[in-house]
Amino acid sequence: MDYTVVFAALETVCEDNISIMCGPSDLPYGNVAERLVTCIRQIQEHGRALEPVVCSFTAVYHHYDFDAQTPGNGYRTLVKVLQACLLHIIQKGRYIVSNYNSAFFRAEHNASEMEAYCSALCQLRALLHLAQQLINDNECGQLYSLQDRDLSRKFVQEYSSMHKACFYGRCLGFQFSPTLRPFLQTVVISMVSYGETYGKQQSGLGMAALSLLTSGKYVIDPELRGAEFERITQNLDMQFWKSFWNLTESGLIAGFSRIASCPVQVNCTLTLPPDTLSLPLASDPSLTATVSPPLAHWGPGPVHMRLISHELREGQDSEELLSYSRADPPPISMSVLPWVQKQPRSPWLLIHFHGGGFVAQTSRSHENYLRSWSKELNVPILSVDYSLSPEAPFPRALEECFYAYCWALNNCHLLGSTAERVCLAGDSAGGNLCITVSMKAISSGIRVPDGIMAAYPATLLTTDASPSRLLTLIDPLLPLGVLTKCLNAYAGADCETVQPVVGNSSLSSLGRDTAVLLSDLTQGASNWIQSFLDPMRTSGGTRSLSSAPRRSQSSDTRGTPTHASTPNGGDHMHYPDGFEPMRSQCLAFVRPTPSPVIRNPFVSPLLAPNNLLRGLPPVHIVASALDALLDDSVMFAKKLRDMGQPVSLTVVEDLPHGFLSLSQLAKETEVASEMCVEQMRKIFQQENLTCCSRVKKRCERMWWEMQ
Repeated sequence: MDYTVVFAALETVCEDNISIMCGPSDLPYGNVAERLVTCIRQIQEHGRALEPVVCSFTAVYHHYDFDAQTPGNGYRTLVKVLQACLLHIIQKGRYIVSNYNSAFFRAEHNASEMEAYCSALCQLRALLHLAQQLINDNECGQLYSLQDRDLSRKFVQEYSSMHKACFYGRCLGFQFSPTLRPFLQTVVISMVSYGETYGKQQSGLGMAALSLLTSGKYVIDPELRGAEFERITQNLDMQFWKSFWNLTESGLIAGFSRIASCPVQVNCTLTLPPDTLSLPLASDPSLTATVSPPLAHWGPGPVHMRLISHELREGQDSEELLSYSRADPPPISMSVLPWVQKQPRSPWLLIHFHGGGFVAQTSRSHENYLRSWSKELNVPILSVDYSLSPEAPFPRALEECFYAYCWALNNCHLLGSTAERVCLAGDSAGGNLCITVSMKAISSGIRVPDGIMAAYPATLLTTDASPSRLLTLIDPLLPLGVLTKCLNAYAGADCETVQPVVGNSSLSSLGRDTAVLLSDLTQGASNWIQSFLDPMRTSGGTRSLSSAPRRSQSSDTRGTPTHASTPNGGDHMHYPDGFEPMRSQCLAFVRPTPSPVIRNPFVSPLLAPNNLLRGLPPVHIVASALDALLDDSVMFAKKLRDMGQPVSLTVVEDLPHGFLSLSQLAKETEVASEMCVEQMRKIFQQENLTCCSRVKKRCERMWWEMQ
């Protein structure tokens, strides 16, 4: 949409609202009308200041795209997010103008909605100013400030002090597809509710029940929800984050996911013993290379994997494969079932590395789309359950994934494949591992996979500033505090003693004493009811933007969002025209990773020298325009293209980071998953095209010899 049309519509809506609210009226809105007028005038001022800024971006942001056919970079995304915010304001403003005389018009609700979007617009204005600094300081076409440590430091400082709660309350997910907003709201409410019960000595079931009962106040009070989510993510407890996202590994949630997923004939977990492997050299198959088992940090150890296959294939029911099974006793061979027809080995093999920021989840929580992939591609899938950080920092996960890749090449016959074509696939952290495993295969001299499909990969594991990474201020799934904690954990920079959480992430602890469980439920119900009786609700329900958010049982005292400088105000970025973004008094402590490990090319492949990347197979990247890691994908694709390496980039719209795990929730995510499948199909079918070409040339040569 033409941005000039949007700003013109905004100006008209603002004038209409001011005219109505300031004109003669017998409506009993009083203080609410004053709030609306104040808010609308602030929106009008932000809009007038932002229009020339957007104009300057639209004039140059095409220089930062991968190519003319693939528009996508952080600068485009910031303009897109701003327009989404303005369109919500315009829609709400038109609704107010059309319905303010209605008996059913909720003045308080609409004023609160408009104030929330005014706050969001104020913070987005600050983000666009930071993006202007990046354009001014970087070379044309460069999205990262890899040499400007001072600018990256200022970006982190701004994130630490800027108010973010408005993006997690009423405005939550406004930039994403509307079908995903209920899911994002559920995630945020679940997390803040889980935060109240986290750390209490309860069973998984008791914790889930208590979280459910305390979630009511966050449903009815978006401001409280936003403030609590900001508090949790500002200074994140890594074990809390791991525990929350590992809830997707619980039997109950995984069971529901499996019911809704495509059925498969084979789904078994395997454990590889730490034996030394020998593989033929790619340059001379008569010679071999030795591959050691994973050794980093605690010496040789097993590697865990999951085999998924839509159809039962030769080798998958063999006694040799069952000897690797993690199940005790081993699963019954499916060949004994008379209605299961065993298929021949597939010429293809897909090896998958899951996402989760290197710190959470396993293949189990990614089964929903892996099952569909196995059916659509008609291929067996081996997904690696690598060890997670901070207990197992770099290079343990890379070693385990590389070892699993080598083992699969040697034992493809057990997996139901002849491995004529091997594709690596992964999302986020898994996309990083796909690239680095291939780099390790090149440096080891062994067979390189035939292609890589990396969905929204992390290719630069630093806190260096880029326009898309400015989105970490507003992204509920990937805030900068979370991203930094994950990067520090993988780099081994988190020196805190880590004790694995036992039991908190499971919903299967049903053996708890009934009386204690009832006590948990009673306490949760009491807390929930008490939230409705909060003394702050006696104020008549009218609360302006500047009123202090209420304090939950698990929260510290929080201050009011303000435009005034904080004690560290001298270190803040300087903004033009006297503008200042809203500040949070719940300051974040974001520690940029001090470890040089993050600049290791096998950690941040974007920083890898060309000689380590030359020889990579075709890389197909599928990124999201609204992902904070979009610029990772764009810059890495550009680097490979400039080297002459085969690479493609596909950018999908309106989806968040991690959209593969949401493929069952919306049509848009399903289409994005199908795009990933199409890229993998290209990798697998490339051999067919090559073979046809070779046969054609051979026939032509024979024909000429016969003449």
